[in-house]
Amino acid sequence: MEKLSVMSKIALDTKLKQGKYVLVFMADWCPDCHFIKPHLPEIEADFSEYHFIHVDRDENIDLAQDLNIFGIPSFIAYQDGQEIGRLVNKERKTKAEVEQFLNNIATNGSADK
Repeated sequence: MEKLSVMSKIALDTKLKQGKYVLVFMADWCPDCHFIKPHLPEIEADFSEYHFIHVDRDENIDLAQDLNIFGIPSFIAYQDGQEIGRLVNKERKTKAEVEQFLNNIATNGSADK
């Protein structure tokens, strides 16, 4: 999984302009992030049409605030520069919940949770 360098919302918009992406916001100190982390390679393999990008919430605190990320781990999906869904809350996420979120996007074209 690519790790996002520190960047502004404007730079991120440029980066995500073409293609399908999932931003995965996490932090080293976050126990819920450690819970989902072992499942991420399998989730990436199951949803290979997306390019997954790890965003360190602490390194990119301004970006996280601009994107209303107030709980981690959080997931935001983009297609061709447009947000198409988000799984953003303060709850622990399971592999099944993340996969359901991504399946809903594939089925409905967008998803919010």
